Amino acid sequence: MHTVETVLLVLMLGALTGITARYLSAIPLPLIQIGLGTLLAWPQQGLHIAFDPELFLLLFIPPLLFADGWRIPKREFFSLYKPILKLAFGLVLFTVLGLGYLIHWLIPEMPLTVAFALAAVVSPTDAVAVSAITRNLGMPPKTMHVLEGESLLNDASGLVALKFAIAATLTGLFSWNEAAKEFLWMAVGGLAAGALIGWGFAVARDTVTRKLGDVAATQMVLLLVLLPFAAYIVGERIGVSGILAAVAAGITTNFADLNRSEFITERMQTEGTWALVESAFNGAIFLLLGLQLPSIIGTALEQAGEHWWVPVGQVVAISLALLLMRWLWLSTGVHTSLDRAHAEGKLAEKPSRLLTLATTLAGIRGAVTLAGALSVPLLLNDGSPFPGRNQLVFLATGTILLTLLIGSIGLPLVLRRLPPSGEPASMQEERLARLAACQAAIASMVLDKTQADTADPQWLAQYQESAGRLTQEYRKRIDLLDDDTPAATPEAQAEAPDAILQRRQRYVVEQELRLRALHAERNALYAERHAHRINDESLRSLVAELDLTETALRRRLDVARRAARVAANAVASSMPPRETGPH
Repeated sequence: MHTVETVLLVLMLGALTGITARYLSAIPLPLIQIGLGTLLAWPQQGLHIAFDPELFLLLFIPPLLFADGWRIPKREFFSLYKPILKLAFGLVLFTVLGLGYLIHWLIPEMPLTVAFALAAVVSPTDAVAVSAITRNLGMPPKTMHVLEGESLLNDASGLVALKFAIAATLTGLFSWNEAAKEFLWMAVGGLAAGALIGWGFAVARDTVTRKLGDVAATQMVLLLVLLPFAAYIVGERIGVSGILAAVAAGITTNFADLNRSEFITERMQTEGTWALVESAFNGAIFLLLGLQLPSIIGTALEQAGEHWWVPVGQVVAISLALLLMRWLWLSTGVHTSLDRAHAEGKLAEKPSRLLTLATTLAGIRGAVTLAGALSVPLLLNDGSPFPGRNQLVFLATGTILLTLLIGSIGLPLVLRRLPPSGEPASMQEERLARLAACQAAIASMVLDKTQADTADPQWLAQYQESAGRLTQEYRKRIDLLDDDTPAATPEAQAEAPDAILQRRQRYVVEQELRLRALHAERNALYAERHAHRINDESLRSLVAELDLTETALRRRLDVARRAARVAANAVASSMPPRETGPH
């Protein structure tokens, strides 16, 4: 099949599996995509794609890691840097050494350097698969931030360790001193190069858009999509980590975006574009993994012959050892940092055995592991075959599948046993931020004495009438959001929960009515177009306004419903228990 046709087919299947996953919510999306890819490639005449690891790393990994670096909450990322670094670098080193020696003991015919290469390949985790599995299952938000930060950085540390293991296999030489220097150069150099590229783009973008405004929004979004590729290529060309360069560029660009509040069109287009890129590329990655499975498994089982259970048992042993080492590291090396973060208020959930188990099961392997395994060279420097390469690729692929299955089954079971964490800190912060925004809006409408004295009386009357209506709107939203409404008397305090509930329910009804009216407006506009009283351009312009309004209204309605549920719970908890007499 032609390359272009293959790419289009993979993207189409990624979209279709995303829709299918909505109907099969019990099965994680990555498993559906891997299964479909396997079915497509399994028959003799199935879809077979030549996998180029370097091309794969260039096309798929930089934009996804850039997007993760751009989206991840920076406050939590930097406040939880100690456990993140211990997982991203300390755990990788612990895994490479410990698992490497274990693999060499399990498979004596595999050279120790190749065993280290396999351990390095399976050390990076995949936060994309974890988020797909734990969606709506109650994974504590701060724990998810730690997992995302770990995944952002351990891709680079795992691939750097793989590079050293391959170099030692090819040359037969290895120096801890040289390895440490090289690792430091690649890590620090990659972060510095990415930050510099991101900062340079931010300065150039700011210079252009301060003059042109949102007119150049589409072009700026296109350049932003190309930025992770530029960071990765430059990083690789100068001999540092291109992956860390892409991550650093994403983080730097996000910081620059904090000073661009007025560029609405660019911001909306950026959000939509990255949502599309992430969805398409994530789907393509797991589909490509499924497409490679039949050939990888078939080759390994054919070589094993009647003893097919041996490589399968090795996969099970390596996967369980990987999870056990992760649990040990979390229980010993990271537990103190997590306890301290919880004591300082940086981590809402207190570390517990169940939470440690959930974090252990979240150590799922994915796309970077497959790309790293397939990037192992076919030949040594003398032209002889690379020792144990096919076995390495099979074991790495089996580890991906088994950790994905264990996580898919185990994570939901463990997360359901975690105690409810109550209102997340982010929701409370969002509520307080909305309160501050409403109060700032009300304050902005107050005229100072000089303006009021010098204003035209007719304009002043119109201004005060309009300001009064708007102030009333904002007061309604403040009443909805404020959970600390003072009560003057004990009787008022006793009635406060009921009053709050009724007020919030009225607000919900009002917002639902607004939404219903908005739908009527949109239907009327389409009816006007069908009757040829307006053209397509006018329809798009008018509907775009309503769409923006509905987006804000739906978000406000979600907040209102959540606040009403909180008030209903407060009323229920304040009611005395009903006495039940004899029947």
